[in-house]
Amino acid sequence: MSSNRQKEKEETEKLKAKLPTEAEKKEIEKLAAEKNKEIRENTNITLDETKSSVHKTTDEAKKQVPQFTKAVNEYQEQSIQATKDIADNFLESQKEVINSVQSVWVPYMENLQNMYGSYWVSPNRLTENYTRTVSNITDSTVAANRIANNFMFASMEAWKTTIQHTRDNALEFSRLNANYAKTLENLAKDNLRDYERR
Repeated sequence: MSSNRQKEKEETEKLKAKLPTEAEKKEIEKLAAEKNKEIRENTNITLDETKSSVHKTTDEAKKQVPQFTKAVNEYQEQSIQATKDIADNFLESQKEVINSVQSVWVPYMENLQNMYGSYWVSPNRLTENYTRTVSNITDSTVAANRIANNFMFASMEAWKTTIQHTRDNALEFSRLNANYAKTLENLAKDNLRDYERR
């Protein structure tokens, strides 16, 4: 038993010899504090650089907003102009077709109408009804284009609201994270203080 005690005593002495002195403890604490400060500064520098990069990227994106607005306006103008051109071209071709057909068939049809038909099958009446139909189709196309544009703007407004809510939620989560980290830091400091007092 005494040899076991002797061994324990020797091991305790060895351990005590390996333990740092008060001066060494202070030097270790000083080095740890410096390293901690260096890590904190590097982290802050990295986060500031990231923040700067985000600012640069968002500023560049803001500069492109007029281009996007211009593109949307050009799209709308082109859609409206295309609808107008399609309607104009179609109506012009129909005018030529009707004039060609009328020059041949109107006298013949009017003679037949006078002999057998009624007012409703008159070539003039048929042409009038046809042009009204084409006009209604053109109006409907323009209205459909207007509805599509209104839908696009409504979608853009919904997206704008979504982005605003996302931004607000991200700010709130960031605030909560910072508070959580501060709470953990305070708990760790309190626990360390309690440990050192023992």
